[in-house]
Amino acid sequence: MTGAPTPAAAGTTRQPRAAATRRALLDAALEVFTEQGYANASIAEVVRRADASVGSLYHHFGGKVDLFLAIWEEYHRERERIAAHAVAQRRQQGETDPYALFLAGAEVYLLEAWRQRETAKLFLHGDGPPGFELLRRKSTQWWLRQNAVLLRTESRPLDRAFVIVLTTTTGEVAREIVYCRTARAARDLREAALTVLAQLCALHARGELDPAR
Repeated sequence: MTGAPTPAAAGTTRQPRAAATRRALLDAALEVFTEQGYANASIAEVVRRADASVGSLYHHFGGKVDLFLAIWEEYHRERERIAAHAVAQRRQQGETDPYALFLAGAEVYLLEAWRQRETAKLFLHGDGPPGFELLRRKSTQWWLRQNAVLLRTESRPLDRAFVIVLTTTTGEVAREIVYCRTARAARDLREAALTVLAQLCALHARGELDPAR
């Protein structure tokens, strides 16, 4: 019997190492893209900061475009997760009002905008790979569908417009929060926006947005 690792054990060892390398490459790429912009960023600099090899980068991602898109996907999933978690928590506490649930998700979404502001700026500068704007549009469509389900709206044009206004307003406020100079300014804008959104929800709940009434 020798001390050589079995094939299964060697594979188990490689998995955490591969995950660590992938994480290091993502973190390094985020730094480089944020500092230099997507167009000016170089694979060589990402690899240097990650203390990895060019071969490992192409093994995990295939190139600069895939790196950028992996960062975007991670950012997008995290925003989905924290909003869904906030809504689920409120439901567990007994909240059933769809407007209150939407506002709970919107609040943490705006909090997350400030927390991840440096990453968010990367996606707001318009300096991304070809086709990235289409991905951003698909992300907006996804939020529209989720909010329509959450708010239990009907298929009337008025209800569709209501969901669009709530969703896009929340997104635009998040973008403004990203560029706030201080945490206090971000907080003030977030609280003001939530007040406006709550008022819109109240009007819709009472049917006062319907021109036929």
